[in-house]
Amino acid sequence: MTLEPGQSLADAVSAATDILRDAGVPSPRVDAELLADHLLNVGLGRLRAMMLGDAPAPEGYAALVAERASRVPLQHITGVAYFRYLELAVGPGVFVPRPETESVVQLVIDHVRGMAHPRIVDLGTGSGAIAGSIAHEVPGAEVHAVEFSPFAHAWAAKNLGPLGVRLVLGDLRNALPELNGTFDVVVSNPPYIPAEAVPNEPEVALHDPPEALYGGGADGMELPTAAAASAARLLRPGGYFVMEHAEVQAGWISDHLAGSGNWTGIRTHLDLNGKERATSALLADPDHSE
Repeated sequence: MTLEPGQSLADAVSAATDILRDAGVPSPRVDAELLADHLLNVGLGRLRAMMLGDAPAPEGYAALVAERASRVPLQHITGVAYFRYLELAVGPGVFVPRPETESVVQLVIDHVRGMAHPRIVDLGTGSGAIAGSIAHEVPGAEVHAVEFSPFAHAWAAKNLGPLGVRLVLGDLRNALPELNGTFDVVVSNPPYIPAEAVPNEPEVALHDPPEALYGGGADGMELPTAAAASAARLLRPGGYFVMEHAEVQAGWISDHLAGSGNWTGIRTHLDLNGKERATSALLADPDHSE
């Protein structure tokens, strides 16, 4: 089945599904529907109802399907990434947030529940997904975010400005020195892919910015290590640190935190797929040994 002028919406979506499937797109039917809805802006429920009748395919649909078949990320085509309760503006130059990171946000929200005015910082915020979600879901929180890339910072500014997040263009290694020892939570999803581990998915390998993927060094652990060091600097004693990482890095990160002498209560957390996705710890009080 091919996309042709004058097709019905139902036939066009079916043809687009076949095209995207042949191109190796992981979710061809969903993407075909989302591309159609991007043009029609009626919502998926209404779109599916329209496909039961003889509604025509929207103008420009074939061009968007061809773009997605070339493995341009869906979010770059539509300009939107959905993350928890947010619609984030995304595009070239910023990492597209992943669903597994939503569980990292939940760890922060669970930890600060009951705090009146928690002060929280997101190191390496990218699009602002983590910081924005926390600001949106934790009333009274004072949320800061740090981003090194000017391109990603511009996207984050668009997303975080309406949410009241205090965004800084800076390096997670040394950002916010004037606020050392004042945060209740430091959260980070730093780049962590090893230098030689090129991602399999073209959407990631060709379109996510390299500075948002590769963590530095052969093992990818330079930036995660730096994030942990900055967390120890920024947190108050007893403050909470949580960091996302690759499944295979969980043991190394736990050992590193334990070996530094700065942390207690080190825990590894599973994502919704049962993978070891994040590690958390509490900053030890230097004045009180356990």
